[in-house]
Amino acid sequence: MTTLSNLPNSAHVSPVTLSNKRILAFVGDIYEDLELWYPKLRLIEAGAEVVVAGPAAGQTYSGKLGYPCISDTAIADMRESDFDALLVPGGFMPDKLRRDPDVLRLVREFDASQKPIAAICHGGWIPISAGVYRGVRVTGSPGIKDDLVNAGAIFEDAAVVVDRHHVSSRRPDDLPDFCRQFLALIAAGR
Repeated sequence: MTTLSNLPNSAHVSPVTLSNKRILAFVGDIYEDLELWYPKLRLIEAGAEVVVAGPAAGQTYSGKLGYPCISDTAIADMRESDFDALLVPGGFMPDKLRRDPDVLRLVREFDASQKPIAAICHGGWIPISAGVYRGVRVTGSPGIKDDLVNAGAIFEDAAVVVDRHHVSSRRPDDLPDFCRQFLALIAAGR
């Protein structure tokens, strides 16, 4: 029987453990399927509890590619103090969610508490609208580069950028790097 302990190079495996960590993730119509599900499953695999909040509790939201996600709760009912980090997927969803005062309140509260905020692709629109990217090194979809720069962010074209408690990536292909950095930041208690 093969187990992790007797696999070659298993001594070099250093899994991130996130037990007792709670992560808030935003969802809404036309979210980017992979940018929600890949991090969500990686976080669960590492032992974290992931709470998916949408405009309404128990509603089914369709991703850009049609994959459904049922929200666990409503964004308006969430409190930053109940969570260790925030996940902001991309897609077309962020353009609508960034107009929600509760979304902006939560992002500002996570930022003020210096808890990890991870935004990928067009997810960067939400921290832009919350006003938390001024002076922060970030990346994002090339389609929002001008928005990031105009918001005072320092844009870098890289697979992942970490600046203090902010993690950002450009696109679904960057998800492995994005998740490694996001999970490491949460595990470090930052």
